[in-house]
Amino acid sequence: MKKLALLLNISVMILIVSCKQQDNVESVESVESVPVITRQEPKSVSYHLENTKQWLAAHAGDDKMLGIAYAVNRTDATNLKQMDSILIPGDMSGDIEFYLPFPLTVSYLKDVKKIIFFSYPTQTFAAYEKGQLTYAGPTNMGSEKYKTPTGLFFTNWKAEETTSTFDDEWDLRWNFNVENKLGVGWHEYSLPGYPASHSCLRLQEKDAKLLYEWADEWQLADSETVKVKGTPVIVFGSYDFIAPKPWLQLVANQKALDISEKEIEEQTTPFLSDILKEQKNRETVQTTKL
Repeated sequence: MKKLALLLNISVMILIVSCKQQDNVESVESVESVPVITRQEPKSVSYHLENTKQWLAAHAGDDKMLGIAYAVNRTDATNLKQMDSILIPGDMSGDIEFYLPFPLTVSYLKDVKKIIFFSYPTQTFAAYEKGQLTYAGPTNMGSEKYKTPTGLFFTNWKAEETTSTFDDEWDLRWNFNVENKLGVGWHEYSLPGYPASHSCLRLQEKDAKLLYEWADEWQLADSETVKVKGTPVIVFGSYDFIAPKPWLQLVANQKALDISEKEIEEQTTPFLSDILKEQKNRETVQTTKL
């Protein structure tokens, strides 16, 4: 009987341990999985120009339509009011992602947990999780004199509020540094509707806050050594500062600014090995801590 009881106790313990291990696996899988995002697609996408004051008078109370108008014109509420005419979609029933150029999915990125792209030509950004578009919105990048550097970066440190290294009167909110030596990062700031910053990546407040919470900070071994890099950020393309605003082309061709999956792949391929190496390093460090 004692042997039987002992065997029963061992069996129960094995079952408990097995269940706990399974719970941990399920918990990890739950954290790692990316939820499927259901989006409202407009029946059609076309664009036309409208008088700003007249359009605002008719739609001032519609937050969704206002949000789309700000994004399409690469601006914010304050600056939109100062424009004589604005670009407006014919059908504004869809979610904002359908009026911006990035693809909803990029199969090439399926092994990349998190990555952010900033497109200089279209003045837009997109954040992906395992190849699925998570966030997208407008940006105003570096001016012709102070161009935003392009290539691969990783998010470093962040601060809800900090002061610009160019001018100590500029207060930057939801600032996330991506190039520490040059002081380049994204943050909330005025969006006049064209590249106007001193190299940084200006965002609407809601977008700056979303990316601030979503992206990962670096981890330092000491004041001079980066132990774990943050979220990869790819800034690509160039902007024609002489030509009319690129998004005005959408009136004649609604697909004029579309960024294809292939283009995202081409922009990512030179950096993929570094991205996956740093991703693996982060996983290893996190596992070690557990």
